[in-house]
Order: sequence, then C-alpha cells, then structure tokens
Amino acid sequence: MVGISVGDNESIDKALKRFKKKYERSGVLKEFKKRTFFVKPSIKKRMEKLKAVRRAHRLDQND
Repeated sequence: MVGISVGDNESIDKALKRFKKKYERSGVLKEFKKRTFFVKPSIKKRMEKLKAVRRAHRLDQND
C-alpha cells in the first residue's frame, strides 16, 4: 500500500506529484501489468535472455 502524508501548507498538486512518484517507484503498476496476462515459460526465457544481452551491451558501451 502506497501512501503519503500531506503537510498543512502543502498544495494538493505537490502532494499528488509526490504520490505519483512514490507509486511509480514502488513498482505496483509494473507488477499489475505483468500479472494481467499469461506468458509461456519459453517466451519468458527468451525475453530474459534478450534483456540480459541488452544489459551487457549497455554496460560495454559505458566502458
């Protein structure tokens, strides 16, 4: 559960912005999207391998 405490003199806009940031960083939406549909194990493995290759490539570019 994501929540924030709003200060006395804090505007609603700032509080909403802080809440959105906290919500996005917590990964709730990402987890929800991941659970909404079934991915076959073979496809999941393929996606993980591609992700690892991209990560390795990105690390190589930074060096």
